[in-house]
Formats: sequence, C-alpha cells, structure tokens
Amino acid sequence: MTQPTLEQIRQAPKVLLHDHLDGGLRTGTIIDLARESGYDKLPSNDPANLAQWFQEASDSGSLERYLETFAHTVGVMQSREALIRCAAECAEDLAADGVVYAEVRYAPELHTSNGLTLDEVVTAVNEGFRLGSEGRGIRVGTLLTAMRHQARSMEIAELAVRYRDVGVVGFDIAGAEAGYPPTRHLDAFEYLQRENAHFTIHAGEGFGLPSIWQAIQWCGADRLGHGVRIIDDIAVAADGEAKLGRLAAYVRDKRIPLEMAPTSNLQTGAAASIAEHPIGLLRRLYFRVTVNTDNRLMSATSVSQEFDKLVQAFGYDWDDLQWFTVNAMKSAFIPFDERLALINGVIKPGFAQLKWRA
Repeated sequence: MTQPTLEQIRQAPKVLLHDHLDGGLRTGTIIDLARESGYDKLPSNDPANLAQWFQEASDSGSLERYLETFAHTVGVMQSREALIRCAAECAEDLAADGVVYAEVRYAPELHTSNGLTLDEVVTAVNEGFRLGSEGRGIRVGTLLTAMRHQARSMEIAELAVRYRDVGVVGFDIAGAEAGYPPTRHLDAFEYLQRENAHFTIHAGEGFGLPSIWQAIQWCGADRLGHGVRIIDDIAVAADGEAKLGRLAAYVRDKRIPLEMAPTSNLQTGAAASIAEHPIGLLRRLYFRVTVNTDNRLMSATSVSQEFDKLVQAFGYDWDDLQWFTVNAMKSAFIPFDERLALINGVIKPGFAQLKWRA
C-alpha cells in the first residue's frame, strides 16, 4: 500500500484527545486580543514573528520553559468575548484539518484574572465551541483542567461534574510534574470516581514511571496524558524482542490509552527525534496509542502534520493511521454508542474511501 501524503492525510477523518485551548491560538488573534485588552507584554506584534517566537521558546528541551509561553496566551484570554473567539477559532481550525471529534482541554482557574467566575469561563468556552463547530462536521467536548501546583482541583472537579451534560466530557490535571505528584489531588479523583466521571492525568512526560504508577494505581486515571516514559519499563533485546515490566504490562493489558504528542515530546525533552520516539515501539507492541497535538501554536503543528511525521519516520500506511484514529475514538469520554456511531459511520468509511483512491 502506498504511503499517504500530507494532503491526503488532511482529508482523513481524525480524532484528537489531547489539545490545549490556550496552546492553539492563532497569532493574529493573540495580537488583536492583546490590543483590545491592553495586554502589553507580547514579544512581538507581528503575527509571523510572534509565531516564530513561540516555536523557538518551546524548543528549549525543558518542560518548565515550555510552560512559560502560556503566560501570553492566557494573558489575553480573560474576557467572555476573548474565550468565545478562541474556542470558536479552535473548532474551525480543527475542522479545517479534518478532525471529526476533539476533546480540548483548558484550566478555568487561569481565566479569572479580570473577574470572570469559573462558571462564566465554562459557559463562554462552550458557546465558542458551539459556534465554531456548527455546520463543520466536527464535534468538540471539553476537559476541565486543574493545575497540579495549585489547590483548586476539588473545585474544578465539581465544576466538571456540574457541566458534564452540557459540553464538558471530563477532567484533567496539568502543569510541571516534578514535585507535584497526582496524589496531591487524590480527593478530587476519588470524588470523580464516586460521580462516575471520566478523567485523564498528565503523567510520564517530564517525570518517569512513579508518575505513571501513581496516576493509574493511586488516582485511577482512565487515560494517561503523554505517558511516554512507560518506555522505561520495557527492555528491548538486540534481536528486537521486548520484555515488559509489571507496570508496562498492566498498562497494555488494561488497554489504558496513551495520549501521545510526538512533536511536543521532542520540545520538552521526552524524546530525541520522531524516529526515536517511543510511539514506534509502543505501536509495534499494540499499546492503546493515540496521536495528538498537545499545543498547536507552540509546536507549530496539526494532527495531520503529526501523522505525516510518523509516516516519514516509521513508514506507516493508511491501516496504521486508521488504527491510531480508531484507538482515539474508542478512548474518548463520550458514551459508547456515540463513539461507535463515529467509528462505523464516519471514520471507517472515510479511511476506506482514501485507501480505495490510493
């Protein structure tokens, strides 16, 4: 089977589970919103220069340095109008890239500096996604993120449950991993489990196996945000045979989804190159791997570009890309029958058509 080109990949029906709203703004929008709100800290007021600055600042190889870039995007996302615009444009941009289902995450607590309440933040973002999705063949659910270095996770977990029937599909914690283990937020995770709510945890990106182990075995995470360091529990012999440690075997056996974002992982130092990214081995070993963008602005990427890089590095064909996509749809936080309808009614027919043309 011939390898798909980037242009062909853009036409494929794709699924995105790990994308940060404040990491995917258009640079022109950042400049507009900064001017309107009086935010005067941008490194440049030229869209092309600003895009370059974001990418260079994100290419440092440090998760902490990477996270600093968000001061500017969050800085201009402090009004209802700004949040509606950013969410609507996010849905438009994802739909233009062929995404049919997306879960976009954001931290409500980061958007209250100018007086918005947490509820006002959520309703504004929901409204933006509704407007941006209309008539574009995309469905967007949101994940409410709590910051792991703050003490508001219980409040955000309650917010996620309160809005779970109106756009919010789950909960997440994010931020620097080292020194801020997920067990600090155990009360929030236990509450979510009692409420039959879904959640994912950023783990195994900037920190190793203990972070993954805690996220799963202490906190009960449904999915792992990144999870690349699970590779530390897999030994590969000279002949290519892999021996899984207890934790890696558990993750694979239980089909725990890994929300991988190859370009972002390179930027934060979790992998040296796409060709050396653990996703290649994890795909070969049939872990429940999904392909994601993380932050489209900081990584100057899209889901199609992430797939294209994997095609170049690993020689993947349409069947591989469909496998990743179905994995993601299976792992989404919407009801089973709705996932199935998208897999059988949209994803598989879409890929079949592209394969037939190829």
